[in-house]
Amino acid sequence: MRLTLNPDQTFNLLGSSIKLLRARPLVNGALVERVATRVEQNDPNHWRVRYRTPHGSFWVQALQEGPVWRLRYGLEELPQHFTLDALGLCFEVEGAQKYLRQGYHSWDGAAYVALGGAPQTGYALTQLLPALGTGSLVLGFERHDRFQHTFTFAGPTLCIQTLWDRKKAGRIESETLLVFEHAGVEEALREWARRVAQAAPFPPRIPAQPITGWCSWYHLYAAISEQNILEHLRGVEAVARREHLPMQVFQLDDGFTPEMGDWLLVKPQFPRGLKPVLEEIRAAGFRPGLWIAPFTVGNRSQLYRQHPDWVLRERETGQPLVQMRFYGEFRWHKRSEEYYILDATHPEAFEYLRRVFRTWRHDWGCEYFKTDFMFWGAEYGPDRAAYHTPGLSRMEVWHRVARMIREEIGEALWMGCGMPLWASVGLVEGNRTGRDVGAEWLPDALERLHGLALRNFANHLLWEADPDCVLLRERYHHLRPDEQTALALFAGMMGGALLTSDALEELSPERLALWRMLLNAAAGSCRFPLLGREDQVLVQVRGQRPAAVLAFNPSQETVQRTYDLLELGLPAPLPGYHWHRQEFLPPQKQLSLHLAPHEGALIFLGDPPIPTQLP
Repeated sequence: MRLTLNPDQTFNLLGSSIKLLRARPLVNGALVERVATRVEQNDPNHWRVRYRTPHGSFWVQALQEGPVWRLRYGLEELPQHFTLDALGLCFEVEGAQKYLRQGYHSWDGAAYVALGGAPQTGYALTQLLPALGTGSLVLGFERHDRFQHTFTFAGPTLCIQTLWDRKKAGRIESETLLVFEHAGVEEALREWARRVAQAAPFPPRIPAQPITGWCSWYHLYAAISEQNILEHLRGVEAVARREHLPMQVFQLDDGFTPEMGDWLLVKPQFPRGLKPVLEEIRAAGFRPGLWIAPFTVGNRSQLYRQHPDWVLRERETGQPLVQMRFYGEFRWHKRSEEYYILDATHPEAFEYLRRVFRTWRHDWGCEYFKTDFMFWGAEYGPDRAAYHTPGLSRMEVWHRVARMIREEIGEALWMGCGMPLWASVGLVEGNRTGRDVGAEWLPDALERLHGLALRNFANHLLWEADPDCVLLRERYHHLRPDEQTALALFAGMMGGALLTSDALEELSPERLALWRMLLNAAAGSCRFPLLGREDQVLVQVRGQRPAAVLAFNPSQETVQRTYDLLELGLPAPLPGYHWHRQEFLPPQKQLSLHLAPHEGALIFLGDPPIPTQLP
């Protein structure tokens, strides 16, 4: 890429097919008038300009290191009493067909969006795909522990912002924005992830083995008790030993506390408390796990009744900031009608959370923590929320809590859910990368699955990806057998966390064989070699030779597809085995597949015997 200067002293970044033109400063969400301009550095690979604006002196610096441009921007000499919420740059985009709208947390999905449509905002990074040719252009920030970063597209305009959140600091300066071209699509995203891993304040915590096991939620939901949990424990223990299933954790999900926020209280359905239950789980050979939503406070909780000043308040009204409301019959299996956000800048609230994690880890013996609704702690800045202790950005507040959690749980496993994905690097072992699964084919299934594909690049680079639990049971759901199998294979092909909620002793030999095959997969994650193409069919590839290819059609239409092995990154020709049809295939250069709606086809390639695991 080349950087060029325009006559009006705005600048351009010119790629081989995509151009970022006429960069202009952005303050508090609005383009600012440039009263005067001074170019302070104008070398081919090092450029710096300063704009005099009504909001102070706005500067931009661009430094080229090999194929990557590293951009920073900042503000100096602010007017007295000026409030800074955000700063950034706006570009006009030419030569791109679509962009990656990357969500911020686990359930805030990801998708490629046609350039020029309605305004949409993504977070942390974006990727531009060219209107002509191949490859991509990536723009993404290097660090995510101090600020939240947004990428808003409106027509051909891209506005990039650092949310400053009225932070009190002597120097106002953004993180480094990386801009680079790449010949690939998913591999380009992996290159960004590698650089994020290198720049993170703590190195990524990638488990030596994928996180596997059992979670109570999708079978028992909140209707858990000591009795039924121990019944399921005995069943899972017996089957796992008999079938030699490498299942590590056994986790209680929501349902053991009376209200959100009362994390040291336990429902009467656990008459002995949680410690003896966790001890029995450990004695059965599993790492005992618990669920918690640290930033969530119900209005009927003892915590809120005793400490109403521990929750975030609306700046304008002074009333509790309501994140969720349940005014009807369903109340999340609790009594609370409203859910508030714990104000972690309140010293007593912060220390309460510390005591919770210390107690769970060191007294109760929890060895696997699933923390949920974590983005609540980074959802609002001081423009909306009144913090007890102002002066920190929302991500500094969140990261302070996250670092404390890691300090208290030590080497226990930590799975994030509803988590700020990019801020959690170096703190969690795993992250949920999509929305919840269900007992039926959900209306947003296609969107959820494509979102999982668009987070796959970070798997085993920033953390281990969790696609959510695998549904194995043959009753009590509305899925067709082929839908259920395709969803299970898709999760297993990803090579990340793999848990189920079903009673293993009730499964058929066929379902147990599928579960065993997924659990025994070789180390590593899959590839999505066709990522970015205009096709609803998702294609996953694992290995080289032997290899496995899963083509999954989550659409409502029957499709016929033919894939060259070379375009899938595989040598050709290769013999194969069609797992669904239990049929050996002669050596071939292409895979021709007929896929009904919601159907998948798994092909093993490379002189395979009848396979018992994913390569």
